[in-house]
Amino acid sequence: QVQLVESGGGLVQAGGSLRLSCAASGRTFSNYAMGWFRQAPGKEREFVAAISERGGITKYADSVKGRFTISRDNTRNMVVLQMNSLKPEDTATYYCAASAVWRGNYDYWGQGTQVTVSS
Repeated sequence: QVQLVESGGGLVQAGGSLRLSCAASGRTFSNYAMGWFRQAPGKEREFVAAISERGGITKYADSVKGRFTISRDNTRNMVVLQMNSLKPEDTATYYCAASAVWRGNYDYWGQGTQVTVSS
């Protein structure tokens, strides 16, 4: 089992920045690829960003490329999503997830943190 706890959400004006953190506990963190997903009201959950087990490979949704950066610190069992130039359409609940296989299914999910971007 891997337990994931997100933090860092909040209310920010358009053009602002937020830094989301996800703290992991349980099994060896460095064995898992990590991802961020988001779900806005009335919409399906969508992929935001992912990072490989050692952090050497990252992947982003086109909608956030150039604005968001995913990183991880395996010594602290943490993954971070730095979000810059935020837009109202980034408003959603953001979820951290862990996958035992890069580009595989995500097996573990956090409870989510709310991000609201005002115009």
